[in-house]
Amino acid sequence: MWNGNGQSSSPIVQVKDVVKRFHVGDGDVTILKGISLDIMPGEFVAIVGPSGNGKSTLLNMMTGIDHPSEGQVIVTGQSVHTMSENELAVWRGEHLGIIFQFFQLLPALSLVKNVMLPMDLVKKTPRRERQARAMALLDTVGLADQAHKLPSQVSGGQQQRAAIARALANDPPLLVADEPTGNLDSTTAEDVFQLFLKLVAAGKTMVMVTHSRTLAARGSRVIEIRDGLIASDSCQSVNISSVSFSRSAH
Repeated sequence: MWNGNGQSSSPIVQVKDVVKRFHVGDGDVTILKGISLDIMPGEFVAIVGPSGNGKSTLLNMMTGIDHPSEGQVIVTGQSVHTMSENELAVWRGEHLGIIFQFFQLLPALSLVKNVMLPMDLVKKTPRRERQARAMALLDTVGLADQAHKLPSQVSGGQQQRAAIARALANDPPLLVADEPTGNLDSTTAEDVFQLFLKLVAAGKTMVMVTHSRTLAARGSRVIEIRDGLIASDSCQSVNISSVSFSRSAH
């Protein structure tokens, strides 16, 4: 049984013998070649490896964006690839917070409206409480004073912080991020990574695809994907630093 903080003695993610093939030209290309792994609640897992070796494909299996050709993916107790698109949308809204490299904020909505959008879709939070919750989340990431601006009116780092606040809108137990710092300068990337550490310290589970081995090494576990297989899987201690965010643009 899962609660709002994602605490359970069972794995929050189970990947069982997953194979993924894509049809290319006259034949098939196998991207994942029988991947199996468990991720436990509270872990900060970084997935690394060369481009084109299956990192993002594996992440997409966990979110239901893509389906395995063979094998099974179970996330928060749910067999992801057996759900319909409508069921997936509802499940994602409640159980997953997804953070993208290019933010994916709706340009015509203010930051606070962007954060409220997942609440409007899932309807877990009463309507009268949604704006206050969105404001509180923006305050958590240091953006309360930017709440009513459009994404185009704030910096890339601020947009990514807003995207993180949006990912937290329905208090999901699992956060997944695909190259979340790849479009940011090093100082802003550090700010965002510190926020991830803070969220894990507060009980969230984090799975992050990254090209940065320096950042990856600061999580609790690093999984290297190479040639469609797990080349290494190592656990390490995590240094949770104090976190503070300036309101200035990064």
